[in-house]
Amino acid sequence: MDLLDAHLVPAVDGVAFGLLLFVVAAGLSLAFGTAGVLNLSHGTLYAIGAYTGAELSDGTWGGLALGLAAGTAAACLAGAGLSAATAPLARRGHLAQALLTFGLALIGGDLLIQLFGADELPVRVPEMLDSSVSLLGHRYPAYRLCFIVMAVVLAAFGTWVLTRTRMGAAVRAAADDPEMLAATGHNPRAVHTGVLAAAGALAGAAGVLGAPIIGPGPGTSENVLMLSLVVVVLGGLRSLWATFFAAIAVGEVQTLGVAVAPALAPYLLFAAMAAVLVLRSRFVEPAAAHGSGPSSPGPVARLRERVSGWAAPLSVWSGRLPGSPAWRRAAPPLVLLAVLVALPALLDAYSISLAGSALALGLLAVSVTVLTGYAGLPTLGQTAPFAVGAYATANLAEAGWTVGPVQLVLSALAAAAFAAVVGPAVIRARGTTVLMITLAVGELTGAVVNQLKSVTGGADGLVGFPATRAWWGGPELAEESELYAYALVVAVVAVALTLLVLRSPAGKLLTGTRGAEARMRASGHPVGRYLLVAHIGAGALAGVGGSLMVTVQQYLAPADVGFEIAAFALLAVVIGGTTSVVGALLGAGLIVATRDWVAGSWPGHGPLLLGVLFVAAVYLLPRGLAGLRGDGPGGGGGRPSAPPLSEGPPPPGPPSRDDRPPSRPPVRDDGSASGPSVREGRPLSAPAPNSAGKVSS
Repeated sequence: MDLLDAHLVPAVDGVAFGLLLFVVAAGLSLAFGTAGVLNLSHGTLYAIGAYTGAELSDGTWGGLALGLAAGTAAACLAGAGLSAATAPLARRGHLAQALLTFGLALIGGDLLIQLFGADELPVRVPEMLDSSVSLLGHRYPAYRLCFIVMAVVLAAFGTWVLTRTRMGAAVRAAADDPEMLAATGHNPRAVHTGVLAAAGALAGAAGVLGAPIIGPGPGTSENVLMLSLVVVVLGGLRSLWATFFAAIAVGEVQTLGVAVAPALAPYLLFAAMAAVLVLRSRFVEPAAAHGSGPSSPGPVARLRERVSGWAAPLSVWSGRLPGSPAWRRAAPPLVLLAVLVALPALLDAYSISLAGSALALGLLAVSVTVLTGYAGLPTLGQTAPFAVGAYATANLAEAGWTVGPVQLVLSALAAAAFAAVVGPAVIRARGTTVLMITLAVGELTGAVVNQLKSVTGGADGLVGFPATRAWWGGPELAEESELYAYALVVAVVAVALTLLVLRSPAGKLLTGTRGAEARMRASGHPVGRYLLVAHIGAGALAGVGGSLMVTVQQYLAPADVGFEIAAFALLAVVIGGTTSVVGALLGAGLIVATRDWVAGSWPGHGPLLLGVLFVAAVYLLPRGLAGLRGDGPGGGGGRPSAPPLSEGPPPPGPPSRDDRPPSRPPVRDDGSASGPSVREGRPLSAPAPNSAGKVSS
């Protein structure tokens, strides 16, 4: 009782915080479980409501009611607009949705800052609630107790609507069987729009009511999104009650956990998220895919066709290149190399330093290409081995190990070891589950970076360590041109080795694993071992990229290895084409140029420009720049043309009501199976490996 009395206020705070997360997460779960939209802009919908409510709050009940109505309506309209934005991507899977909604979040965040300012807004609540009351001998804010009551009422009303009304029945039918819903005379498209509008309204209402708890300001949308994702993962998509209890648990960890176990609190949430995802991927197969039927081409599709038409002369010209097909495949890397070698003579010192940073980000993007395009494991956490390599190099430099090759090798080994440890948890999952597991790994790594100050410098980062030497006994690299030359040599060697492996028999086996996993397993191939080796190799490549970034920048901050960089790397892969190594480098260069060079002429609008780049890339480049050439990988891949991951099967629907998981073949310790199993998004008609380990046509 003494312990409860000492922590009563944090415990009640945890309930209030958890109920706030429940209202937000209920909308995210509704959008994902019913409409099939992985909405990474859901935190922005919360911010819309929070900013609107704070702006209209004047300390009166009328101001609170007006703010609630306006914030809910604004977020509801934004949710309906999100439905229209994601409609062209209905057949392209969750990766395209994630990138599109993240881009929309960047745009929305920039617009909110322009409208309301960059400072956190104060929120004025009615005078009656702007006081404290006695709670078991402790003073507690009256507004938070009132919010608990309002959140319970809102949750009860939402549960009643979903379970007891015709509207709720239509929503459930849209999730379980949209064809049957259409046969009863309802329009699944209208239900889809209504679901996303309702999800936005929930987020907006939570933003208005929760503004005194999680106030509107920089970082609010990302914080709310991450916590909501944890709640949805822990609670699942089957039961609102499960989501409710998961939200309360998350709220208690965020408040009571900080008071009781402050050293563990930063790791508990994402560790629990990763554990739940890993267990589900181990024991439950992905649900069957669902989606709407073919739709008529909209304005975006027609614009995309026009862009492809503009690129047709490029395809014709590339088909007329002299020499063999091998020469045509090697031409793009050679042209890119020639341009990179000539850059120092064409650019100023600042632009040359940006080019060096682009090469470091490019290596990270290439590692994402290996996992996403070749292994079929879409990742949002490749910044974790990237961070391991970066901090390894910075600490080696501080210890006096300043020789570049030594830093690169040791950083690559450290990142490879990290990838080997987390790899078994990643390679068992498929599709969206991989995205969420790798996201959890990345966030856990970020928590370690912020907490382990003796190694990482914490939030302040690391700076002032000795510069790198290109070779033993050589001078320190100080000039931008010298740093760029070093980065170019490292990047060329790393990319050449990557291409050599991808074109080798080992690369062919990886290609076969992605294209026909069931046949590979049935043929006795240890698919799990292949994927683990690919994960370790991609981790080592990311570690080299992190080492290179530290050498070029001469400082290291947590933002350099955060979630935003992971999203940029994935966008670079989509821009270039999911199977194009050269395309990933070009995509990284375009992102760095947009973020640091173009945005320099329009200060304060970098997120807006990047958001536009996200949206344009998803809409206009479904197969990336490589797809515009019309010949598959687009140079540098060295593998047969394959549909990019962003154009995979339609997003999976919610879990079946039948609690019995479908049968699956027993899996041996090495990852192989005694019989065929179907991997999400992998057609059985794809090429199978022959006895020599190569893929036959």
